[in-house]
Amino acid sequence: MDPPRPMVGDPGAVAEVAEISLEHGEMRVLSPVSHICFKSNATFTKFTRGYELDNTPFLPSPSRNHFTVIGCNTLGLIGANLTTFEVKFEMNQSKVWDFNPCFYAMVAEVGWYNFRQQDLTGSLGFINDRAQGGAPIIADWAIRNGSCPEEGKGAPNDYACISANSHSMAANNGPGYLCQCSKGYEGNPYLLNGCQDTDECALRKQDTKYEDLYPCRKGVCHNTLGGYLCKCKTGRRSDGTNFGCQSLHSPAEKLVIGLIVCVSATVLITLTCMLLMQFQRKRHKKEKDEYFKQNGGLKLYDEMRSRQVDTIRILTEKEIKRATDNYNEDRVIGRGGHGMVYRGTLDDQKEVAIKKSKAINDDWREEFVNEIIILSQINHRNIVRLLGCCLDVDVPMLVYEFVSHGTLSEFLHGAAPRSPIPFDLRLKIATQSAEALAYLHLSTSRTILHGDVKSANILLDDQLNVKVADFGASALKSMDESEFIMFVNGTLGYLDPESFISRRLTDKSDVYSFGVVLLELMTRNRAIYSDSFNGKESLSYSFPLMFHQKTHHVMLDSEITDDAGLVLLENMAELAVHCLSQRGDDRPTMKEVAERLEMMRRLHLHGNNAPENNRGAHNYGGSSSVLVPFNEKTHGTIDMSELVEDLAR
Repeated sequence: MDPPRPMVGDPGAVAEVAEISLEHGEMRVLSPVSHICFKSNATFTKFTRGYELDNTPFLPSPSRNHFTVIGCNTLGLIGANLTTFEVKFEMNQSKVWDFNPCFYAMVAEVGWYNFRQQDLTGSLGFINDRAQGGAPIIADWAIRNGSCPEEGKGAPNDYACISANSHSMAANNGPGYLCQCSKGYEGNPYLLNGCQDTDECALRKQDTKYEDLYPCRKGVCHNTLGGYLCKCKTGRRSDGTNFGCQSLHSPAEKLVIGLIVCVSATVLITLTCMLLMQFQRKRHKKEKDEYFKQNGGLKLYDEMRSRQVDTIRILTEKEIKRATDNYNEDRVIGRGGHGMVYRGTLDDQKEVAIKKSKAINDDWREEFVNEIIILSQINHRNIVRLLGCCLDVDVPMLVYEFVSHGTLSEFLHGAAPRSPIPFDLRLKIATQSAEALAYLHLSTSRTILHGDVKSANILLDDQLNVKVADFGASALKSMDESEFIMFVNGTLGYLDPESFISRRLTDKSDVYSFGVVLLELMTRNRAIYSDSFNGKESLSYSFPLMFHQKTHHVMLDSEITDDAGLVLLENMAELAVHCLSQRGDDRPTMKEVAERLEMMRRLHLHGNNAPENNRGAHNYGGSSSVLVPFNEKTHGTIDMSELVEDLAR
């Protein structure tokens, strides 16, 4: 058996031992139930099991067991003081087989069996439902080949009670004796030093049931060997028993004393609370001041005065808590590995997005103020504006303008049914996003690298204009292109493989990630999507591969193949693939990408507004477009006048 279980009995008649009690000299065994089952043709199956306890230390307990039979019109008989027991079924009961096919007989522990009508029905129904392991029998056991030592005489050599603090008692069923630990001790009296002191005081603490077993009313319990003492507390005396105490004072005296104590305690507690609150306020203010100083608050004030910056607002944590209803979960509009974003309402009723980060790099604290100043001066219609910050906390919080229409990822990949998105809107989103990133790269005193460009970080306002957001992974870079200050921390599916290998962030890393966003707009697939075989595919790998095999048109969203010209789509696909070049030096700059997308947008608008006789060069699904030539060396720099002249012709 696994795990092993103790068994008792001769081979062929063994029973499982379920429990052994040293204190009471009992053993509980599980014995199979004897039964006979009849069928309609008067045939039957039978199994009988009794017990033979001759020459063993075990005797069935006459007070703890019942002989029980189950069946219709059935009578069971058993004698007294039996050490050998065998079950016999004497009558043929096949006439009632249809509603009572099986009859059972067993010796079982008192209280184990309660009759149920369904025990009469079904073939072996009672055994299958309730007695598969057998019925429990209580067997008394004792040291049968001896007796308790006579008073005044020593114990014989084979005396079993060998532990100190133990004694023997006559068996209550049959000859022999049992060993028990003396009062105040517990354990195994059949082993040397098996009886150990009972810690009554510890038991009182463990369970309230021991408080009645070991009373110590209104006193203090002290454990002793073989017992315990109940000592009265100060102001109490013994109540005349060994286990109780009573008060030295009358009820009136206790009332006066109680009132004095209560008033004194109230005054003391009030003073203590006032002092503690004052101390906490001072410590809290000191802690806030330390955080403010540690996070560059003083330096930020100086920089704001010297540079005359008035676009940034420094908020306190108290203001942030008011704005977010104390960081209410209902206010959460975004969460990720870096922290949480809450929708907040400032005291002037202005709606904002508050970014609460989980941690901050201590090395970054030195640059934090400079980044705040530079980011606050960003003024581009397609970039989420930084409105303020909170510095009197362990991890600084940033406050941005709130953009109401959600993310581009939700717009493209939201729950079905998906709304159609026209090509001109997709091209507008792509152009505005590229212009915003180009602005970050080129239009400030220090290059700002986004570092985590993805559709989830491109927000849309009510007019579906782009707002590039989430500079949680952004970094400032000096004008020296060889100096990088941050490890790459992008998102799977958008991450530039060259930056991942070198562990350094460049402006071409943003270009690569933007190429994936372009493919999302063209295919309406996620960066990591499921193919027709439910396997995971990466847009940045599968689309360029199909582009070079000239089979990429099957990946384009059918909504735009009828809305955009074939040549324009090919040109846009070529731009995306170029952004995804493995080597950063082979990719265009964000400025070049933005210029090229703006040309495509103008050409698409011009083509849609052109007269019918000018729409014929390249037609795909009814609309026309003009191919924008691409030059590997100039990364897409194009003479706009020549294209417009070609279009006019």
